[in-house]
Amino acid sequence: MNGANDMDQSFIAEALPAFISEAQEQIEALEQLLLELEDRPDDRELLNALFRCAHTVKGSAGIFGLDRVVAFTHHVETLLDELREGRVALTPALGTLLLQCNDQIRLLVAQARDAAHDEAATVVAARAALVLQLQAAAGASPAPAPAPVAAAAAAPMSSHRWHVSVAFGADTFRNGMDPLAILNYVRGLGDIPTLVCDIEAVPPLDRLDPESCHLGFQFGLVSEASRAEIEGAFSFVRDDCELHVMQPGTTPEEFVALIESMPDTPRLGDILVATGAITRAQLQQGLRAQACAATEGSAKPLGEVLQDVAGVSSQVVTAALKKQTRQREGTAAGAAGDDHRFIRVQADRLDAVINLLGELVIAGAGASLLARQTRLGALIEANAQIGRLIEEIRNGTLQLRMVPIGETFSRFRRVVRDTAGELGKDVQLEIIGGETELDKSVVERIADPLMHLVRNALDHGLETPEQRQAAGKPGQGKLTLSACHESGSILIRIDDDGRGIQRQKVLERAWDRGLVERGVIPADADIDRLIFEPGFSTAEQVTNLSGRGVGMDVVRRNIEALRGTVSLSSAPGEGSRIEIRLPLTLAIIDGFLIGVGSSKFIFPLDAVVEVIENRPTVSALDGRGRGFVELRGNVLPVVSLRALYGLGSEPPDRTSVVVLSAGGRRYGVMVDQLLGQHQTVIKPLGRMFRSLRGMSGSSILGNGEVALIFDVNSLSQLAAEPTASAARPVKHLTEGHTP
Repeated sequence: MNGANDMDQSFIAEALPAFISEAQEQIEALEQLLLELEDRPDDRELLNALFRCAHTVKGSAGIFGLDRVVAFTHHVETLLDELREGRVALTPALGTLLLQCNDQIRLLVAQARDAAHDEAATVVAARAALVLQLQAAAGASPAPAPAPVAAAAAAPMSSHRWHVSVAFGADTFRNGMDPLAILNYVRGLGDIPTLVCDIEAVPPLDRLDPESCHLGFQFGLVSEASRAEIEGAFSFVRDDCELHVMQPGTTPEEFVALIESMPDTPRLGDILVATGAITRAQLQQGLRAQACAATEGSAKPLGEVLQDVAGVSSQVVTAALKKQTRQREGTAAGAAGDDHRFIRVQADRLDAVINLLGELVIAGAGASLLARQTRLGALIEANAQIGRLIEEIRNGTLQLRMVPIGETFSRFRRVVRDTAGELGKDVQLEIIGGETELDKSVVERIADPLMHLVRNALDHGLETPEQRQAAGKPGQGKLTLSACHESGSILIRIDDDGRGIQRQKVLERAWDRGLVERGVIPADADIDRLIFEPGFSTAEQVTNLSGRGVGMDVVRRNIEALRGTVSLSSAPGEGSRIEIRLPLTLAIIDGFLIGVGSSKFIFPLDAVVEVIENRPTVSALDGRGRGFVELRGNVLPVVSLRALYGLGSEPPDRTSVVVLSAGGRRYGVMVDQLLGQHQTVIKPLGRMFRSLRGMSGSSILGNGEVALIFDVNSLSQLAAEPTASAARPVKHLTEGHTP
């Protein structure tokens, strides 16, 4: 017995991370549903979904013996049930209480990682205060939470008898679930006088996969629990099992409806057992009676025998026979349809696959280069085919890490609600383009900068209702988060209809801090960019939201670390817009390889508009290597990489110009060689090169050389800087120097 208990404990420990992940998803869903309910307090679907989320967390926590989660969530569930039944109305104060309770559930679930975690007295007291508020809101007198599962088993139960039939899916063990632990939780709901293990689905020993689950149970449950509570015990494996719960006093018509909804089963007896019309013992008794009647020469169909032995309704037997006939005729073949299933994969495993894929891309490029050097047509074609397959694998693998940004945007509903309330403002949040996808690693790293920008817009941009009405605006402000794909990158916008940038105030603070010479008035765009300077703040006093001058410069650095850019535009009295451009992925991109002297560089292919080959008519370059060229009657600014980065090689007689697009602007870059498209695995720059402006990373070519990857947005800004404030050219980017 001790060995079995140790095995159960080990199994539960292995499954606990899966529970925590699932519970966190339910908690996030709870928060979003609560925020949506504030706009639609009478929406029955939202209320039902809210209750199901809380019930799922409670039931799943019970399986793992997390009594604190079960006890607290029980009180939340009770209040949600009162809301669902219409006995309690949702008010803003009640919404705030439920959000605070959801935070408490999140804390308790996080503590589940450490079984020996000791809570501080203040935390316990805060939770007890929330319980009292929940009980008062539900109109109930304070009462202890339900006892843990083990104690609940001893509670007196009514004579109501349920029949439960459950067949666990083959992947139950692989998903970290223990059927016996689930049955132990169900036992806490009442008394199980009879239980039969269905072994019909167990394959012969020589074909048995020890990692696959073939368990099925039929049992009676004497309990006062409702159907929802019984089904809730299986909520953690609900998508991976076949569950049927028949309530006391089920009519033949209900049995017939259940039979019709069941998956096809080839044998009549199995159909009746699975629905709860008979028990496994009654089926065995019926089979023995049928065999005895056959030896006596009076064979009868099993359906008739079961009517006599178990008292099954003829209507139920007829429905089961029809089900059996349809299965035999094959009319239900393919009824299962597409099996849309999901597999949870640990992020580090996926990262390891993508890292290996990057090495495969580099190795493939090297093999392709060697094949071209041999000039063997068959070998070149074989390597080209391998390259195409690698590209398909690359695209498919990277797609696995793509997630909708709407999940991140949705988190800000709570931030806007709480922050606006703290500031005494009325703000409506609008989310546009939440289905836009980008790399999960980018999503995770952009969440904090977005959080700061949203809070900054609420604090500095949007006015109070009184201020807005005095300015002739609606009392409620509007904050919009939007996302879309544009030129191979993702564009995120944060718009508000507030007061806009107070440029005079910004300029005075810049004069005081010496960022701008006193009396000099820069262009509006330059004044707006001062907000991103380190330590800059226009707040009159320090609060928990602003005033310390820490934030906007960090936001810019974090976004630029993702090879992105951030810009701000504003119209006084009308509002502000912050635009963030980010790459879709940080791992592998399609690049355009070029050469300048002995150095190799890569442009993101999505930024390349066109190429002007062997163009000699470039205007005279200035000290930064900047000039212009005429292109179809228009003037196109160009920059020479040789002059900009101080590359020491001699320029060729004729150069080419690569036309790039960045932030809606086009400019050209003068290069010596055009080396074509190149699958680019992005590697971080070495520490010595991290301050190198205009570069976002490096890549290893097939021949082992290192090529630097340009950040076309930063390069555009670098090339456009006034000469007086420009940094000196970067030296030593020559052959033999690698990051």
